[in-house]
Amino acid sequence: MALPESKLSARPALKKKSSYRWVVLLIIFGVYLVCMADRTNIGVVLPFIKEEFTLNNFQAGAIASFFFLGYALTQIPAGFLLGKKGTRGVAAIAILAFSVVTFFLGTVKNATALVLLRLGLGVAEGPAPVSLTSTINQWFPAKEKATATGVYIASTQLAPILVPIIAAWIAVEHGWRSVFFWFAIPGIVMALVWYLFVRSKPEDSPQVSEAELNYIRQSETVEEVKEGGRTSLGWIDKLIRYQKVEPLTTNKSIYKSWNIWGNTLSYFFMNSVLYGMLTWVPMYLVNAKGYSIMKMGFLASTPAIGGLVGAILGGIISDRVFLKRRKPTMLLTALLTAIMMLVVMNIPNSSVLVAPCLGLSGFFLNIGWPAFTAYPMGLTTRDTYPVAIATINSGGNLGGFFSPMIVGAILDATGNYNLAFGFFGVLLVLGFIVISTLKEPVQK
Repeated sequence: MALPESKLSARPALKKKSSYRWVVLLIIFGVYLVCMADRTNIGVVLPFIKEEFTLNNFQAGAIASFFFLGYALTQIPAGFLLGKKGTRGVAAIAILAFSVVTFFLGTVKNATALVLLRLGLGVAEGPAPVSLTSTINQWFPAKEKATATGVYIASTQLAPILVPIIAAWIAVEHGWRSVFFWFAIPGIVMALVWYLFVRSKPEDSPQVSEAELNYIRQSETVEEVKEGGRTSLGWIDKLIRYQKVEPLTTNKSIYKSWNIWGNTLSYFFMNSVLYGMLTWVPMYLVNAKGYSIMKMGFLASTPAIGGLVGAILGGIISDRVFLKRRKPTMLLTALLTAIMMLVVMNIPNSSVLVAPCLGLSGFFLNIGWPAFTAYPMGLTTRDTYPVAIATINSGGNLGGFFSPMIVGAILDATGNYNLAFGFFGVLLVLGFIVISTLKEPVQK
């Protein structure tokens, strides 16, 4: 099926097939790297904040948690707004806004102000991930969506690799407030880069040739023709309930779909573990293992190192090994990470063993992470996806709100970090059960 004549005539006369979608993906990677840096730097400075403001573990957990309340509240409104306005302006404003809030976090005089600004940071950052994943959905064909999403998710793991080391050094040398001042700068730059170089759709970009646009928009049609001759995955297809699913073409149908709600619930469990670990692993290394702040900075990055590899590899595996099936890696991430929680609970106090175990935990936790975002792409249309992913992000990220506080309460009551990792293991098992109930849609 050819593109409409009006679209073709509006395309720039580029002689060679462009690959500008990968430039867009690189910018998406940079933007979300900044997003994650601004939300996760709190874990490194919490020991300093606890001491200055005399906080217990629950109160410290609340500082981390309230980001996710604001974050969850803005996801669905952002989805509807993006459906009308597109991603270009909305994302640029969101990036600039959360960078400004990050700066003001360094000026607080008490814990209450810190909690309120963390809430504001979540509100400001909320539209960003919906914008980024909606851009991926617009700019990439079905056979590249999970791979592109894997690169996007990898940015969430590169930030925790860099942030503990950089933030720990800044905090030790210049004070914890300087962490927020310095971390605000990259977002201001990326807001400008996004607005100048990224358009809501490839049709609107002068850097995209006709050949690339045809590839993005028509390759799904080619894949659909080939679908009948595609190799079956046998018992895996039966296990994951691989079947044709009626596409969700209206917002009403999204909210009536168990596949969307089930993905949201399982994403809630995964986020509870991810952000629970991001918040409390630094404190675990300092309090339970007795490491210095600088040594903690290096060891706290090991889950993210594993996660970076897992996210990129997971997207490729979902697209190429499992042939665009998303549930296999989702199931693997829940099961294998639960096993790693048992390992971490019984690990000896040796950095030689702690580092690889935390690294494997991050690897397994993230190998299925791209699939949670790519899964609704197979259920929806390009127009309804923003609302679907906003709903999933909104409900899913409530896990980041509740988990740090729950773990803080567990630690206040018992002082036992093994109970915290046990709590994560239970959530992962529940996630595995919910994922098993979802249908795996045949990609259109």
